[in-house]
Amino acid sequence: MSSFWLALQHVMVIRMRNFLYCTGVLLLLWMSTSSQAALNIEIFGGGTNKIPIAIAPFNGERGLPQSISAIVSADLERTGLFKLVDTLGLTSQEPEQIRYIDWQGRGASALVVGSISPLPDGRIDVRFRLLDVVKQTQLTGFSGAVTTEQLRAFAHRIADIVYETLTGEPGAFSTRIAFVRKQGSQYALQVSDYDGFNARSLIEYTEPIISPAWSPDGSRIAYTSFEKKKPVVYVQTLATRERKAVANFKGSNSAPAWSPDGSKLAVVLTLHGGSQIYLINADGSGLQRISQSPGIDTEPSFSPDGRWLMFTSDRGGSPQIYRMPVSGGVAERMTFEGDYNVSPHYSPDGKRFVYIHRNAGRFNVAIQDLSTRQMQLLTDSNFDESPSFSPNNRMILYTTEIGGRGILSTVSSDGQAKSRLSQEAGNIREAVWGPLLKQR
Repeated sequence: MSSFWLALQHVMVIRMRNFLYCTGVLLLLWMSTSSQAALNIEIFGGGTNKIPIAIAPFNGERGLPQSISAIVSADLERTGLFKLVDTLGLTSQEPEQIRYIDWQGRGASALVVGSISPLPDGRIDVRFRLLDVVKQTQLTGFSGAVTTEQLRAFAHRIADIVYETLTGEPGAFSTRIAFVRKQGSQYALQVSDYDGFNARSLIEYTEPIISPAWSPDGSRIAYTSFEKKKPVVYVQTLATRERKAVANFKGSNSAPAWSPDGSKLAVVLTLHGGSQIYLINADGSGLQRISQSPGIDTEPSFSPDGRWLMFTSDRGGSPQIYRMPVSGGVAERMTFEGDYNVSPHYSPDGKRFVYIHRNAGRFNVAIQDLSTRQMQLLTDSNFDESPSFSPNNRMILYTTEIGGRGILSTVSSDGQAKSRLSQEAGNIREAVWGPLLKQR
């Protein structure tokens, strides 16, 4: 690793990505990035047993600032469950005009067609249909009137409907993510669409912001800020931007994680010396110590049923992942492959967890099945961080360092499809996936 990352490893326990202590100053240097940079989507990866689907260019979309069909295509391909069929030379048509034999000849089993029409009030009428090419019938359809600014959101909604119709599980394309970026001397906690578009800042400071965590209903974000020259945990309401310091105890306060019902937070404090895990109510009251370890315990993650806390600890001599009852007690070691496993995050269904595993000097996203204890590496890049599941269990969001800068990335939970949401310049860190929206 570079001297920068080696130095970063030896300072503090925030998020446990670089796990060890030394005396000195906390080096948290999330590099600069431009909030206006457009995202360039790169999707790569293979796999078998994908659903062959054709997404025809929508009639009338050519003059729009954003292509509805291109957004839907990128959404579906990124999951690793779909194979996009070539549509060159074929366009959207009404069902009665479609020559299904043409699409069958190209290997499609499902077809998405649509149309775009301007309305007198300045809005845009968007219509789409999902068709079964084999049975030559319509599976579902949807329409709505939107503004130009709402086109991306509507395209994600279409992708959600297609995904759910063909797989039987909800899509996660209308969800949001949060991440930290730094531009010049300014740190910003930002929220965006799941694919990184439409980012907006919740807070901006000249001191680091780390460890964002979504509340289960998506209305609040907990995070750690250094604006008071020490790490303090805040909870901020997105709708009003009101915020409250909920963990501002003596020493370090960091790594917040929400309980499944949103009533409590697990936080990491040095209140009584070493870094240990505590529970507090969401308003900051009711402090309760959970872990009792001579080592460093950090990065807690609640199980979806609220019974367990998974976390990172060096109590065995090297950073590994453990779990223990939320009420406290004996901790069970979960990782045994390698001498560096950190940043655990439960899957929403509670059957797996994702984490960072050091592999031949590289830091990669790994996943482990809780029933079989089998581990699978999902990435092969040099330095990955902060993995978290999509709320439908299908994809994993993380940041990876490419060319000395951090970028948003996703990988399907089977490792078959990887996607980089790269930016023209700058770095992003601390990405975390939000929950499904209430209307779903």
